[in-house]
Amino acid sequence: MLLLNKFQNIVLIGAGNVATHIGKALINAGNKILQVYSRTNESANILATKLNAENTTNLSQLINHADLYVLSVSDDVLPDILKELKIENKLIVHTSGFLSMDILKQSSANYGVFYPLQTFSKSRKVDMKTVPLCIEANSPENLEKLKSLAGQISADVREVNSEQRKKLHLAAVFACNFPNFMYTIADRLLGDSNIDFNILKPLIKETAEKVQDLKPAEAQTGPAVRGDENIMLAHLEMLKDYPAYKKLYQIISEEIKPATSK
Repeated sequence: MLLLNKFQNIVLIGAGNVATHIGKALINAGNKILQVYSRTNESANILATKLNAENTTNLSQLINHADLYVLSVSDDVLPDILKELKIENKLIVHTSGFLSMDILKQSSANYGVFYPLQTFSKSRKVDMKTVPLCIEANSPENLEKLKSLAGQISADVREVNSEQRKKLHLAAVFACNFPNFMYTIADRLLGDSNIDFNILKPLIKETAEKVQDLKPAEAQTGPAVRGDENIMLAHLEMLKDYPAYKKLYQIISEEIKPATSK
């Protein structure tokens, strides 16, 4: 059985944040990225140059002799790309947190999932060794291949099926995307009073660090968990010119009470 190991030939389909970090990690582990595909020439060229690979914007021109094809594109775009792929029965994976593994069966008899549970930005370095890599495959042989490859770039490799991954993705939205939007709200509120957002960073850091040791409900503080109605009413009055934020404040404050009492 041929296991994926160093110096294997890989094609990246996608050139966004996830593809960029996965591509760099694979290269650093000694693998070879043969080609990068993106819908725009600029994106394809930028990432391909970083990875010393060819680039293309035409799916019909994909190299057809790679050992692995990594689809790292948005969930909305993925089905259309799959309709155009012609890779015989080479191993293909997607990096989606939400889409089922079985969406790939139309393109190959060998398929799986290679989902990194992390938030990525091209301009920010991430230690991939600490990133949980959630893998799934349609056969034991393909699972071993992905496990071998994932182990090269992460110290935290987990077998997660499609249904579990959907719930994980939903939880990640609450744990990552929504809090970041709350930071955006905080930045706007502070900006209206000419206060720099940086003043909140020690608070944000300590809040994140507390849940490394405590259950989130145990780490909860603030007027809602204390039942301080006077403070909450005053906050709502301050938000009268921000109706959407006021509604969020009310909904979240009401939910904190039962959530922290469980």
